[in-house]
Order: sequence, then C-alpha cells, then structure tokens
Amino acid sequence: MLSQTVQLYKKAYSGLSRNSWYLCLVMFINRSGTMVIPFMTIYCTQKLHFTVEQTGIIMGMFGIGSLCGAFIGGKLTDKYGFYYVQVLGLVAGGLLFLLLSFQKTFISVGICSFILNMCNDAFRPANSTAVAHYSTDQNRTRSNSLNRLAVNLGWAFGGLLGGTLAHIDYHLLFWVDGCTNIAAGLLLLKLLPFSKITKAAKSAFDVASGKSAYRDYVYLAFIGLLILYATCFFQIFTMQPLFYKTQWHFSEQFIGGLMGINGLLIVMFEMIIVHNFEGKRHPLRYIYIGILLVGAGFVLLNFLPASYYSALFILLFITLGEILSMPFMNSFWIMRTNANNRGEYAALYAMGWSAASIMSPIIGGQVITFVSYSLLWWITGAICLGASMGMLMLYRFNNKKTIVVPIEESIF
Repeated sequence: MLSQTVQLYKKAYSGLSRNSWYLCLVMFINRSGTMVIPFMTIYCTQKLHFTVEQTGIIMGMFGIGSLCGAFIGGKLTDKYGFYYVQVLGLVAGGLLFLLLSFQKTFISVGICSFILNMCNDAFRPANSTAVAHYSTDQNRTRSNSLNRLAVNLGWAFGGLLGGTLAHIDYHLLFWVDGCTNIAAGLLLLKLLPFSKITKAAKSAFDVASGKSAYRDYVYLAFIGLLILYATCFFQIFTMQPLFYKTQWHFSEQFIGGLMGINGLLIVMFEMIIVHNFEGKRHPLRYIYIGILLVGAGFVLLNFLPASYYSALFILLFITLGEILSMPFMNSFWIMRTNANNRGEYAALYAMGWSAASIMSPIIGGQVITFVSYSLLWWITGAICLGASMGMLMLYRFNNKKTIVVPIEESIF
C-alpha cells in the first residue's frame, strides 16, 4: 500500500521544471507564515476589544483588498511581467504585516488591513502567470497542483505554529507572517534571477484571443454559485475560530491545531483522491457533493456537543468537502479555456473567491451580533444546499457537451 501511494505521487509530480519547484519552495515559505488572518477575529475581539460587528467589517476590508489586489495585480502583470509584481507583492505585504501589529484603532486597523491584502493578493495573478510560464501545455495543471501542495503544507505548519504563538503573544503572529513574506520575496530574487526571464516574460503577453470569460454564461453561472459556496466556506477562517474560542472555549493552540490538521489531510489525501476520481465523472458531479459535505459540517455545529472530538469530526466533513469541490472547480474552468484566454478565466475565478471573502465575515458578523451563532450555521448550511443544487442543475443543463480532461491536466 505504501509503495503504491509513493508511485501515485511520483507519477503525478515527475517531469516538472526546476523553476516550478523553486516557485513551490517560495510559496511554502510564504504560506508557512500565514497565521494572522486565521486568528484575526480572535485578536480583534479579545485583544483590541472590537465588537463582533466591527470585527466582521475588518475581515471584510481584507476581502475588499483581496478583490482590488487581484484586479490590479493582473493589470500590472500584463503590463510589466510577473517577476517584480511577485517580489514587490511579497515584500510590501511583509512590511505591512509589521505595520499592522502597531495599529490599535478600528479605523487604522481597517485601512491597514485593506492595503495589506491588496498588496498580498496582487501577488496571486503574477504567481499564476509565473507557474504557467515555467510549465508546458502537458504539465501546466500539475505545476499548479505542486503550488497547491505547497500552500496546504505551509498552511498546516503555519496553523500549528500560529496557535502556539497566539497563546504566547498575538504580536508574534504579525512579525512571523511579515518576515516570512519578506524572506519569500528575497528567496525569489535569489533563485530566479530577472535576467533569465525578461525576454520570455515579455513574450507571454503578445496575443490575446479566444472566447471571453464574460461571454461564457455557463461559466458566469458557475462563478455565481462559487461565490455562494465560498461565502460559507470562509467562515472556517473567520467566525468558526471565534465560535470555538468564545462558545466552546477552546484554546488558541487547539484552534491552530485544527487548521494545521486540515492542511495536512489535504496534503496527504487530496492528490490520491483526485487522481483516482478524475475522468470518471463530470467535475460538477463531485463539486455538488463536496459543497453538500461542507454545508453539513457547519450544520453539525448546532447538533454536536462542545468537545474536541466533535470539532475533529466536523473538520473531517469540511475537509472532505473541500477536497471534492476545489480541485474539480479548477478542472471545470480549465476545461473551458485555451492558451489565449486562460488568464481572463483565472482572474474571474480569483475575483469570485475575493468577493466571497468580503461578504463572508460581514454577513457572519451581522448574524452573530443581531441573532446568534446557531442561526449562522443554519444559514451556511442552507446556502451550501442551494449552491450544491445549483451545481447539479448546471451539470444537467450542460451535460449534452462531452468533455474529456486528461488526469494530468485536471488538478490545480
């Protein structure tokens, strides 16, 4: 069994370029420091003494910054190339994490959060372009899969470490997050010198053709459903940690451990699950099941008793739902693209997630402030049910088209 698992991973990741592995290393270091945002709701309420409503707005400012950053980053990448947009995004984001640690008022924290995430997420389209640049048509999605592995492995490490640091001093989160951002930017400069890619980076933006994502009405419907789902999914980073802290009275260490376990489970099992499922059914069939599982995980918060075992059981539901939904969401939009319009589809996909990151904490904060956590979990479950049924209807509407996706081109 062990040897078979090793062979699956070996086959999935063989043949990738050295520069793709360098980008993976940069992403791992960057994501290993991702520990501020998961604990931001607890920090704002417990240390800065903001209301839950104010905290929801702060998290919404992160989301607005993300949306603006994705749009601006794409424009800058098209104009100047991906190299310095990545470096500047990482370094500027790192410095702003350090600056955020000194902010104490609601207004200053909100403004700094917006600018911080705008810089952070300007990195995303540039990084996606870099991954595509250092890959071939045959291994492009596998190269993105390598980055996803680095993200989740870094997330697991950062979540585990972040819980310990938060228990000691919340300000350590900002300093570690900031320093890892800066270190990732400097490592990128060291491993991938600009002189080696200048010419290729300029040639990557010469021609734009193909069907526009904004005229693909099936895809637009998919993005609308994705936003509904993502608005619920983001509660695991915003209001669920606060719920665990204030209602179930878990420590920051345990909350961080849950986030770390989520990342580790994805690293251990996602590749194998996707490798075995891909091509057997249409991606939308897996997506709607995954969304249902995530919604069920939130609803279980209203039924299970407050215990570590309950939290772990809920985590399994949500993680399995994430594994079944997100990789196949990437498969779905990749299937609808070609080399000339993939960037536009990717940008709209990223902006959908960014829009959800704006709405998620604001809606969650309002529901908790004026009603209860219990209603929030019922609402997230209902929205996930609606989004799941929407994906199933989209599949039935679109199932007359035969779409075949190679396994190596299906994992993002």
